[in-house]
Amino acid sequence: MEEIHGNLVARIAEAEREGWLGEVEGLRVSLVGAEDKLAQVDRRTSGGMAINLAMPRIAAVQPFREEGTASLRQLRSDQQ
Repeated sequence: MEEIHGNLVARIAEAEREGWLGEVEGLRVSLVGAEDKLAQVDRRTSGGMAINLAMPRIAAVQPFREEGTASLRQLRSDQQ
């Protein structure tokens, strides 16, 4: 974005030298937009702080038993 900003400033200077008044006005509008974007980027990067989210931990899987149902171990012992 900084490169675009610099390019717009150079193009405005060239358009002013050449007397291209319509071009100057259009480039100035673009320059204002580029400056707004740069300000947004600066606000986002200067005030924030990094937050360490760490690696997620995977909990051990617990067997699910509904009331009145047998566990897998019980079913196997019943089959034998």
